[in-house]
Amino acid sequence: MEKPVTYRPRHTPHIRQLPLRGLESCVREWGPEAGLPVFLLHGWMDSGATWQFVVDALLDQALPYRLIAPDWRGFGDSAWCAHGYWFPDYLADLEALLDALAPGKDVVLVGHSMGGNVAGLYAGIRPERVSALALLEGFGLPEHRPEEAPQRYRSWLDQLAAPPALNAPESIEEFAQRLCRRHPRLPLDRARFVAASWLRQTPEGRLAFRADPRHKILNPIPYRLEEAKSCWRAVTAPCLWLWGEESEFPRRLAADWEERKACFRHWEGRSIAEAGHMMHHEQPQAVAQALGEFIARMVRIPS
Repeated sequence: MEKPVTYRPRHTPHIRQLPLRGLESCVREWGPEAGLPVFLLHGWMDSGATWQFVVDALLDQALPYRLIAPDWRGFGDSAWCAHGYWFPDYLADLEALLDALAPGKDVVLVGHSMGGNVAGLYAGIRPERVSALALLEGFGLPEHRPEEAPQRYRSWLDQLAAPPALNAPESIEEFAQRLCRRHPRLPLDRARFVAASWLRQTPEGRLAFRADPRHKILNPIPYRLEEAKSCWRAVTAPCLWLWGEESEFPRRLAADWEERKACFRHWEGRSIAEAGHMMHHEQPQAVAQALGEFIARMVRIPS
C-alpha cells in the first residue's frame, strides 16, 4: 500500500524547551541566530509547528530572519497549566520569551488569530520593543455586553464542575480529511502535517490532541473592546492587517471595522485571495510575500 504523501519541510527547525514563568515551553527556531528576530505567534488550538509552511516560503527567499515560533502554554508541546488559562498570562509569557531570546532587541511580532490579539495588545503595552506588527485576523473579538456576565459566570462554573473534552479521531488520515473538508483550499499533504502537529499518541496507542481540553472552558470575564482599543492606540510600530477573502471573521467585525483599524497610527491592510481564517495553512506563499514586503519596507535589517 502506497504511503500517504505528507508535507516535507524544506527548512528544519531547531526545537528546544525553555522554562517560561515556571512552565516548560516548546520553541521552534529557523534561520541565522544573528538574523532579525521575527516571532510567529499561533492561534487558539494551533501550534508553533504549523508556521512551517510560511517559514519555508520566507526562507526560500534567503531572507535574513531568525524566525521563532513558541507553543503557547497548554498547546503543542508546551506544558499544561493546572490552574487554567487566563489571557494576561499570554502577555507575560511573551515578555518572558522576548527577554530570553531577544534581550535588548527590537522585534517583529506576527500573530494569527489569538496570537494576533496577544501581539496587538503587547505592542501597545511595550511599544519600545516592537519594530513592526503583523496581525493575521487578530483584530480583537466582538464586544460582550455587560448583561451577559451572569450567564457567562454560570457557564464557567458549570464547566469547571464538568470540564469539556476533546474527542480525538481514530487516525491522522481521518483528521486530515476532516481538515480538508473544513478548509477546502488546504492541500491534503499540508493537512496531514497539521494533523500530525495537533495530535499525539498516548501510551495506550490511541490518539489525543496535544492541546489541553481546558482551553475550551469559557472565559468568565467579558471581552472589553475599549480596553483593547486603548492598547492599540499606544502602538507606535507600523501595523499590517491580513485577512482571508473567504473568512467569516472580518465579517463578524464589519460594524466597527473602521473604528478598530483607526486605532493604529501606521496601518495598512491586505486581503489574501482564496483563503479563509487559516490563511497561513492555505496560502503560505501569499502570506509570506505580504510579510516579507512589509518587513523589508518597515524594518532596518541588521547587516
